[in-house]
Amino acid sequence: MGSTLNVGVVGVGNISRQYFERFPQLPNLSLTAVADLDLGRASAVAAEQGVEALTVDALIADPRIDAVLNLTIPAAHTEIALAALDAGKHVYGEKPLALATADAVPVLERAAEKGLRVGSAPDTVLGTGIQTARALLDDGRIGRPVGAAVSWTAPGHELWHPAPAFYYQPGGGPLFDMGPYYLTSLVTFFGPVVRVSGAVGRSERARTVATGPLAGTVIPVDVDTHVTAILEHADGVISTVTVSFEVWESRIPLFEVYGTGGTVAVPDPNAFSQTASIATADDRTWREVPDAAGYVDAGRGVGLADLARAVETGRPHRASGELAFHVLDIMESIIAAGHSHEVVTLRSTVERPEPVPLGARPESW
Repeated sequence: MGSTLNVGVVGVGNISRQYFERFPQLPNLSLTAVADLDLGRASAVAAEQGVEALTVDALIADPRIDAVLNLTIPAAHTEIALAALDAGKHVYGEKPLALATADAVPVLERAAEKGLRVGSAPDTVLGTGIQTARALLDDGRIGRPVGAAVSWTAPGHELWHPAPAFYYQPGGGPLFDMGPYYLTSLVTFFGPVVRVSGAVGRSERARTVATGPLAGTVIPVDVDTHVTAILEHADGVISTVTVSFEVWESRIPLFEVYGTGGTVAVPDPNAFSQTASIATADDRTWREVPDAAGYVDAGRGVGLADLARAVETGRPHRASGELAFHVLDIMESIIAAGHSHEVVTLRSTVERPEPVPLGARPESW
């Protein structure tokens, strides 16, 4: 086992539970302290986890902490990341990297100046599901990839989330909330996107909180809630992407890749370990594929554990700030294309992250 990265968590809302559940399985990460604007909530979580509760400023300044895990709402991502970097900490955050590329640029620049790492969710792409699908493509199992189709739809997060208003503010919506899972996977499969076109819209349907103490509260909608895009990758693959908070039910396949010799049904990229399937030109029946790559039994936090190991060994980490920045650029460009009705050329590019060998453990590989 390698060395351990001491982690402080800022923001202990719903998503933090999934990280806390996984820390015991990631021995190169050590949870040191938690912070939240709600000090009572931070204290309760700290007691559950057996760590210290601090104010946000105190956690960021704490010399015991090597990395800040930023689980705040999207509007706070840049502020927390810059403060942590200025304090000499590595930063790993939930998606999106920032509300806009203009906000994300100083984060990457500050990290480069200080020799620190920036990582970002989603790290689901490092699990066996997406990595096995990538291995099928890299091994030529469906010939040369030609296109991919994504469809993620739901009626809206207000039906289940107790405080969903931020999903309908900048940094939210189906594109910024769910899009990163699919777009990060597409870039992992095919490399960077060079051009996008699309259409965006929203209905006049009223949104109200359905559960919890805020039930019945009306939610203002300040984002597009139905988005369809065409992505042109540098390698020639064309991807179509639809994400929506406007669909009550759908039978459209979630994620498929089409090649000259077959099709891959890609597992849900919002999960780590679902099974890929393949149908080929010489056998047009669907067959499940045994796991062939990826961190086994992975969960949220594996991207941070991969970053910790990369810091130790000097290699690039996979769930990188540069990858998240390119995905943010794609999303921003889709919105711009949808409103301008023009094709938008991306300003950023990125290298495909290294694949994850089957059975790899981030603390040891």
